[in-house]
Amino acid sequence: MDNSSVKPVLESNFCCAIVPAYNNAGTLEKVLTDVSQYISYIIVVNDGSTDNSEQLIANLQQRLDSYVTVDVIHLPSNKGKGTALKKGFERAVSAGFRYAITIDADGQHFADDIPLFIEMIQKFPDRLIVGVRNMQQDGIPGKSSFGNRFSNFWYKLETGVKLPDTQSGFRLYPLERLKNMRFFTGKYEFEIEILVRAAWRGCNIRCVPVKVYYAPEERRVSHFRPFRDFARISLLNTVLVIVALLWIRPRNFFRRFSLKKLKRFIKIQLAGRKQSALRIALSAGFGIFIGILPIWGYQLIVAIALAHLMKLNKAIVFITTNISIPPMIPVLLYVSFITGGWIVENPTTIISMSAISFDFVKYNFYQYLVGSLFFAVAAGIAATFLVWMAVSIKRKL
Repeated sequence: MDNSSVKPVLESNFCCAIVPAYNNAGTLEKVLTDVSQYISYIIVVNDGSTDNSEQLIANLQQRLDSYVTVDVIHLPSNKGKGTALKKGFERAVSAGFRYAITIDADGQHFADDIPLFIEMIQKFPDRLIVGVRNMQQDGIPGKSSFGNRFSNFWYKLETGVKLPDTQSGFRLYPLERLKNMRFFTGKYEFEIEILVRAAWRGCNIRCVPVKVYYAPEERRVSHFRPFRDFARISLLNTVLVIVALLWIRPRNFFRRFSLKKLKRFIKIQLAGRKQSALRIALSAGFGIFIGILPIWGYQLIVAIALAHLMKLNKAIVFITTNISIPPMIPVLLYVSFITGGWIVENPTTIISMSAISFDFVKYNFYQYLVGSLFFAVAAGIAATFLVWMAVSIKRKL
């Protein structure tokens, strides 16, 4: 697609560009000039820059072609990339645009890749398009490549969707699909939040390959603060994983629920012949083990994360970990105390399950802790053996 076929489409209220900028005077003029060759309405969010970006934008407006509009939003102080993008989205929606392409102001992206986004969105309307960079090419900083792989792993855990570049800022957003969404982050982590929550809302995400340029380290402008920003991103991912496990996954399951699908799920996940009897048994035993461990409130998170690393059947682990549901808790506590009483010196005698209370657990915690560990191991081993036998016998019949 050449320039002549792009501009007539983009001169309508089809798509605008949003360029968040913070102290990028060295590259901003070229970025805006290049983008103007493809998009006639550019929203620049000057995020409290302290260099000469404001004057540079003003001078550039006088030199660009008459059909190009540069709509500038000046923030009085630096609020972060996420806040700048949200301000840009608000302006794009108020101006009546259907889509917005975001492109960084540091010169990392190439404006001549914009037609790829337009071709993709014309084939697949109302998708969110992500420009995927080649992170294996020469000149890519090692920390950027690692950070991207780390982010991709969490994204798949949170959404179930595999995406090769979750940190690319070169994207096309379907504004109508994102309307009325309230976002909670305002820094670099915003671009992760919006991807995850768009997927949760059912917005299909597509990818296009794009070029990328990283300036030599001595000329590279980066406002990423490794400790603070990585801590924010880690905290966000922790929250998103919890929400995904406790709300999004169950919600999606019940939305798709039907008796036929349930039977198929059980057949494939719980008794599928493609899985060995040992893998099924180990998954069940591991879930029982984690469900009994004294890590109340964190069992599911720990179980799913470890099941992923150990390549166990996550569905079976999820189901069996729920042995610790509220009606079963008094039973688990009681058996743990009994078990602990056989091991520790001078144990506290417990007469019945009705004697179990939080105060009782608090004042006899050591006995409970020891007992629960031994009980978890024994129950996990027993469950593994029984499930292995049951599956093996069933397959021989």
